[in-house]
Amino acid sequence: MIYGHVKDLASSFAWLPTPLKTAVEHLKTTDFAALPAGNYELQGNDIRVQVIDMLTRPLADARPEVHRQFIDVQFLVQGAEKIGVAADTGHNLVFSDQLAERDLLLYTDVDNESTLTMTPGSFAVFFPTDVHRPGCVVDQPQAIRKVVIKVRASLLA
Repeated sequence: MIYGHVKDLASSFAWLPTPLKTAVEHLKTTDFAALPAGNYELQGNDIRVQVIDMLTRPLADARPEVHRQFIDVQFLVQGAEKIGVAADTGHNLVFSDQLAERDLLLYTDVDNESTLTMTPGSFAVFFPTDVHRPGCVVDQPQAIRKVVIKVRASLLA
């Protein structure tokens, strides 16, 4: 997992692999507040952008998730959000396996979870070995706008 702020892209994240740098630079240079919610292609099906408006929810009401084919680059545009994070140990109880249809595996819960607090401009990169539980409440439920850029993991091979 990688965590940072887009303002630090040039100084702290110059080492990012090209596909991830492409995603994070897109976050820095795009006015996502002006775009309608929806799905957009950045580089065909290999790098896709999702603009999402949602209401945060309690951590206990959100399912931990993991993806196998894509890396998530999550970015907060507006509001505040907590994201639970943990290593995927392979011992988590599966709630729903949607890997074939949506590249999504939901767990019932996860051990040794920490949380990140996302504020506008912050981003987090979740690899296929990183369990994450996005969209969680910081203080109370609130409307947020976030962007998830899906980067095909095989581009980093």
